[in-house]
Amino acid sequence: MSSIFSRIINGEIPCYKISENEDFLAFLDIMPLVHGHVLVVPKREIDEFFLLDDTLLSQIMVFSKPIAIAIKQAFPCKRVGVAIIGLEVPHAHVHLLPLNDVGNINFQMPKLHLSSDELKDAQEKICSILKS
Repeated sequence: MSSIFSRIINGEIPCYKISENEDFLAFLDIMPLVHGHVLVVPKREIDEFFLLDDTLLSQIMVFSKPIAIAIKQAFPCKRVGVAIIGLEVPHAHVHLLPLNDVGNINFQMPKLHLSSDELKDAQEKICSILKS
């Protein structure tokens, strides 16, 4: 059975797309820890992050870099944090999160419940910076 991320990649489930190329898709987490939380996933369904071959492993970070820079501009913060946990979905992925303190990246904290308008606004902010 396909992971939820594969279903998003295949267009079976809608997403708030941030960026895409032939190997990766970046989209907003719809249950974010903080406003501006983005997920970056390889299009090939590979369960664990460190099972990615060396090429994909390095390319996912290169793909993530301009997105992280855009997140920081769209959601002013001290840093953009990177988390690789992989327990919640059996599909390798990277979390990019605007951080002002270490608590912003605590995955045991309650998730935000943002409206579709708030998610669309976050998507537009990040994408407009990526396009500039």
